[in-house]
Amino acid sequence: MPITPRALNRSTLARQLLLRREPIGPEEALRRVVALQAQQPASPYIALWNRVEGFDPAVLDRAVRDRRAVRSTLMRLTLHLVHTEDYRPFREAMEPVLRGSRLGDACFRASGLTADDVRALLPGLLRYAEQDRSADELRGMLAELTGAPMESAAWRMLRQYAPLWHAPAGGPWSFGTRQSYAAAAGGFVPRTDPGAAAEGLRTMLLRYLQGFGPATVADMAQFAMVPQNRVRPALQALGDRIERLEGPGGAVLHDLPGAPRPDPGTPAPPRLMAMWDSTLLVYADRSRVIPPAYRKTVIRVNGDVLPTVLVDGYVAGVWRPRGTAVEVGAFHPLPEETWRALEPEARSLAALLAGRDPAAYRRYDHWWTKGIPAAEVRLLAAD
Repeated sequence: MPITPRALNRSTLARQLLLRREPIGPEEALRRVVALQAQQPASPYIALWNRVEGFDPAVLDRAVRDRRAVRSTLMRLTLHLVHTEDYRPFREAMEPVLRGSRLGDACFRASGLTADDVRALLPGLLRYAEQDRSADELRGMLAELTGAPMESAAWRMLRQYAPLWHAPAGGPWSFGTRQSYAAAAGGFVPRTDPGAAAEGLRTMLLRYLQGFGPATVADMAQFAMVPQNRVRPALQALGDRIERLEGPGGAVLHDLPGAPRPDPGTPAPPRLMAMWDSTLLVYADRSRVIPPAYRKTVIRVNGDVLPTVLVDGYVAGVWRPRGTAVEVGAFHPLPEETWRALEPEARSLAALLAGRDPAAYRRYDHWWTKGIPAAEVRLLAAD
């Protein structure tokens, strides 16, 4: 029998720890969910609060401080928080994309440097970054190495290409607006040969299916923003470590043998999801979690992905902090029992934010000012 759309939804929720909070630590949870998009510093904390029973943000603080969880430019050319053990294969898999998009960018090419120049510069730059360095310090070192200052736009491209981790800066969510950087551990420099990228991609695909399968080739390409013609041979090389399944409309799905695929009727509790939560972004067919009618409201034209409300496993609205409460805007009328189930979620989230940053996401309030098409708005967990 083909796997139904609802069965795919439940598989995602199970693997993303969204059917129930698990009694595990943030590091194990990070490994289980594969990667957390992290350009907004609060989001990994809120994402793990949704998934970990009794989540203690201080434990994630320590993991980041001790470099067991690291923040760097990876999949989809954006910032992710990943477990340290995943960083190297993920970065190897992303090497061709990062090199082409960053060192091939017109802003970088205007510097006069080539990809070969960068390969020659990296060892010296990374030795300098063995201890935390500010952006200005790294740009100063580059000027010494090249004999000329580097424009901001070119530096941004190089910084995103280089194997640099964001250094934790304290504050409410470990990272703030003033960034410092450190070289990836162990003197790591990504290899540029095709075999290294292929090996990294095979590992990445296995990890992706653990956290997000079953999935199509197009889904896997979307997760990393790599071409499908790289995904197909990688899957073929994995042989019987991957199984093929039939999905909706005859789609070819890939998964790990024995991976959890819950019954489609499995209950899914409501959740208040972080901005840019990965479950909304890692599939070519985003209807697995986002009803098509709501997609443009949730994923804005500039790429912002609003904090969403999941009801029965699907996006049903958005939320934002409002003082000591959480404002929920539902896209369609919700039953009173759903609002009652959201109340303790909002109370717990408000407590998390109160201990860190009650106005997290405030810079995105303009989307609410411009208008959210909510059928019903309620203020939850208000004093």
